[in-house]
Amino acid sequence: MLGVSMAVARAAAVSLRLPLYAYLGGPTARRLPVPMMNVINGGRHAGNKLDFQEFMIVPHGAPSFSEAIRYGVETFKALKKGLERRGLPTTVGDEGGFAPDLESNEKACELIVEAITLAGFTPGRDIAIALDPAASSFFSNGAYNLASGEQFSREDMLDLYARWVKAYPIVSIEDGFDEADWDGYVAQTAAIGDRIQIVGDDNYVTNPKFIAEGIRCKATNAVLIKLNQISAP
Repeated sequence: MLGVSMAVARAAAVSLRLPLYAYLGGPTARRLPVPMMNVINGGRHAGNKLDFQEFMIVPHGAPSFSEAIRYGVETFKALKKGLERRGLPTTVGDEGGFAPDLESNEKACELIVEAITLAGFTPGRDIAIALDPAASSFFSNGAYNLASGEQFSREDMLDLYARWVKAYPIVSIEDGFDEADWDGYVAQTAAIGDRIQIVGDDNYVTNPKFIAEGIRCKATNAVLIKLNQISAP
């Protein structure tokens, strides 16, 4: 389905003598989205003690897409130097981010803020942080079970995210709750959805019916669309 869809889009663009971006984005399409770059891996994507799956950087202060890539590359290199200075490994996880064995999830945010500064940028103004906890991966028996042995309730997770948003330049949180914990998503969006992007992925799985339900109950204010992913209701 995905291959046919891509081929049809390209064929339609050619038939109209338009570049693909103009066919997909319309006549006013001029800008690419701000990239989100995975720099520290945890969870099932890495063999370390981090519970959260992805810690990303978002170079939203860059004046162009090419400059955003440069911001990201320079910060990634600064992060590597910071890890090496601490004697931590700089091997990467499944999705290209470093996979150090840190003492806590919060330490990853601290290291990223340090790397942004070392690269010569201002945290929050030039480069921000995005999280993908993939909370379904550590949720069982009604609780969020961390590698530290702690068990967090939905309310505990809400408090943790709210505290981190105040302490670090976080602009996006994806899959902060279990895929079936819709009340968690709704509560988080109501609490801090006016300040950051609350992204649904595992709870929507690119299924139009689930996305419509998310819109109806205001579960998130953003959705991740994967053209090669859909789950039946």
